[in-house]
Amino acid sequence: MLQISNLSIEFNSGSSENRAVDSVNLKLDKGMALGLVGESGSGKSVTALAIMQLLPPQANILTGEINFDNVNLIELNKESIRKLRGNNISMIFQEPATALNPVIRCGKQVAESIMQHQRENKKTAYQQVISLFNRVNLPRPEDIYKSYPHQLSGGQKQRIMIAMAIANKPDLLIADEPTTALDVTIQKEIITLLKSLREEYGMGLLFISHDLGVISEIVDEVAVMYKGRIVESGKIKQVFEHPKHPYTIGLLACRPPIDKRIDRLPEIDDYLNSEVDNTKTPPNTQSRINLHKQIYSKLPILKVQNLEKKYSLSKNLFGKTTSYLSAVDDISFDVFPGETLGLVGESGCGKTTLGRSILRLIEPDNGSIFFNNKDIISLNTRSLKKQRKNINIVFQDPYSSLNPRISIGNAIIEPMKVHKLYGNNKQRKEKVIGLLQKVGLKKEHFNRYPHEFSGGQRQRIVIARTLALNPKFIICDEAVSALDVSIQAKVLNLLNDLKKEFGFTYIFISHDLSVVRFMSDRIMVMKDGNIIEIGDADTIYNSPKSEYTKKLIASEPAMLN
Repeated sequence: MLQISNLSIEFNSGSSENRAVDSVNLKLDKGMALGLVGESGSGKSVTALAIMQLLPPQANILTGEINFDNVNLIELNKESIRKLRGNNISMIFQEPATALNPVIRCGKQVAESIMQHQRENKKTAYQQVISLFNRVNLPRPEDIYKSYPHQLSGGQKQRIMIAMAIANKPDLLIADEPTTALDVTIQKEIITLLKSLREEYGMGLLFISHDLGVISEIVDEVAVMYKGRIVESGKIKQVFEHPKHPYTIGLLACRPPIDKRIDRLPEIDDYLNSEVDNTKTPPNTQSRINLHKQIYSKLPILKVQNLEKKYSLSKNLFGKTTSYLSAVDDISFDVFPGETLGLVGESGCGKTTLGRSILRLIEPDNGSIFFNNKDIISLNTRSLKKQRKNINIVFQDPYSSLNPRISIGNAIIEPMKVHKLYGNNKQRKEKVIGLLQKVGLKKEHFNRYPHEFSGGQRQRIVIARTLALNPKFIICDEAVSALDVSIQAKVLNLLNDLKKEFGFTYIFISHDLSVVRFMSDRIMVMKDGNIIEIGDADTIYNSPKSEYTKKLIASEPAMLN
């Protein structure tokens, strides 16, 4: 059905340094699921955009063919490719928030595709959209139809994109990172949905992801991309259980295992440079017990007592709230110096609200928060500003947390100036360059702007900015969710190294349970604004008490190896 032969793509010039795709060969038969795996910049998404003929103007196809049902897509005119796109070939884009038009109702966006390709009237298109929304398990489809994208959760927006992609029953569906940053339960539902749709429609599936666990659950065969090339391919079981290329071995090795604990994550560079150390040896259990005795013998650095935060859902004619949502519902817990407390739960459970309430970025309705015996709730603006030097946050969304008009070097220097750190600008610049290098970026990135970086790179910039103040306590809110597994391994190792070096304390919020287990001393599970259970990380994973925790753990993708 789809055969890519000797495809090479360059950007801006004919220089080999700008080659994004280099002599790629891929074959996908009807009804087959092929995984395309690799890090950001490996060429995965560029290959997918080439199939859709949606490459940006600066991209130049140097060589090759993209044959779909024996027709070379590269040679088709705009009208012919437009008829194929969305009809015979559809794509689920990586970021539904940007792929959906923010000023058009969600249902209408799907209906327009149906009316364009099937020539149906509005009434019939509406009925088909409602049926599709039911098919992808969207609640209240009639309400979703009338909703705008900003009114929906990330998982709901992703289901809208899937509904749009399958509206015309395509022969080939391209899914570009469709589960990135979704909760494990929603992620599992999306995977199950795509599997059933593939079987029902008999369509081919090209599934692109940097998440090896997700890839292993949904595809028949896999192709591994590195620097624009396919370095290894074959049956998923064969490649994952017996990888041959150092890059593939590194990709598989640097993902935190969910079934056991290790001291330090391997990094891909070690495998590429043939410098692999025996990093996966089990940690010393006794040393971990001794560490925990030391941690929990101290007084808490943070005490949260009876914390509440409610949001108004509806009001009457007089402006009085008639219904509300308890995002954080009478929560109490302690965090100890030098501890990493993992915080898990589905979207909407209150994780982010809790994290922001601790910093008073959101004002709680009730309760108390003590940091080093100081009541954060009672602090005035000036005192709170000083306190935020010691307790800081790595935000979930790097897009909104960086000013697009300020270079990343100056963005990191700015909080240093506010808190009068490191003496002068020369010293501050040297500190920033060191931080950039620590999180996997380069010295020359100092003067570049946020739009010049990938999502993963922007997340690393945000982490560097947080570390610039040398805080004692850091809240990591999905800090590594957008990162490739190799960069993720580097950042997680970095956070652990900084914890050991400077005695940092973390609240680590994540939907990735394998990451949470690797990072955490204790884990706190949240649901509907409440703490479901809290305890030692290994105990939570090995012997969860609540059915909800069991469900979360069961939803985590299991690697074949």
